[in-house]
Amino acid sequence: MRVRKIVHIDMDAFYASVEQRDDPQLRGKPVVVAWRGNRSVVCAASYEARRFGVRSAMPAVRAERLCPNAVFLPPDFLRYRVVSRQVHEIFKRHTDLIEPLSLDEAYLDVSDNKTGLPTATQVARTIRQQIREELNLTASAGVAPNKFLAKIASDWRKPDGLFVIQPDEVDSFLLPLPVGRLPGVGKVTEEKLKGLSVQTVADLQKMDLSMLEGCFGRYGIRLFELARGIDKSEVIPDRPTQSVSAEDTFEHDVPLTEIEPMIRRLAEKTLKTSEFKILTRSYTPTSPPSSCEEFTNIAMSLRDRVALNPKQRFRLVGVGLSNFRDPEDAAVQPALFE
Repeated sequence: MRVRKIVHIDMDAFYASVEQRDDPQLRGKPVVVAWRGNRSVVCAASYEARRFGVRSAMPAVRAERLCPNAVFLPPDFLRYRVVSRQVHEIFKRHTDLIEPLSLDEAYLDVSDNKTGLPTATQVARTIRQQIREELNLTASAGVAPNKFLAKIASDWRKPDGLFVIQPDEVDSFLLPLPVGRLPGVGKVTEEKLKGLSVQTVADLQKMDLSMLEGCFGRYGIRLFELARGIDKSEVIPDRPTQSVSAEDTFEHDVPLTEIEPMIRRLAEKTLKTSEFKILTRSYTPTSPPSSCEEFTNIAMSLRDRVALNPKQRFRLVGVGLSNFRDPEDAAVQPALFE
């Protein structure tokens, strides 16, 4: 069977690095990309800020306590998207099989590359060099026979690093790792595995499939395969959109009866309370809504299906559409907006 060559590219502290690149006065300083406020979270932190323990997704107020001298900047996603497109143009010189995960990372299948470079390692090295020379940014890369190993590898020598897992090195690399490094193994799953005396991937590999399925259901099959370095998932470019949504966070908690303006502005599906309990209401009409007003009315009716104490306060509301049809099916569906 032909061995695939997968590269995972991960831009280093992307948003913060763009800010430092574009403003020389920020270079060498701890930069935190986040809106200020009690409910803001860190979008990105420069490596200077990370030395103080600041991390992405951390509450901004905590980041400020950890690094009081940090420069806080509001995110400029329009600018980051422009730079992300420039990075992807570099990717396209080497392969058309590009699967973006976010603005700052992507999988590339370079089993056959456009430039005729003999190895995936050389492709990854060339991409990183082009990003550095043309965009004045750095990226880390992982090279491996499949996606999940490539993603682990890209994090191995960050920042500005390259790590390669050859096919005959999979076991020697993978088996000593803690199971928490496997994709999908969060704290709950990790604790459950530890309860089964599974600390490392080597321990996990010793478990039989029936036991893993009994403990973890379908994900047990995935764990069985990951422990053996197996990941058959393809690099899929231009994944079709399955859903779109919009959400916003309130500056202050408000009663349920006062969220109508936001629902109309976002045009429901998910409500979150300040205790982070998620309340979801959904509705599948016989045909797609034909106007924004109809869509809004559906959202408002879903709000009315939330039966809670009127004193309950909410911090976030979201509105979403899902279950899109393929383009070839569009002819038999009414237009969403006319």
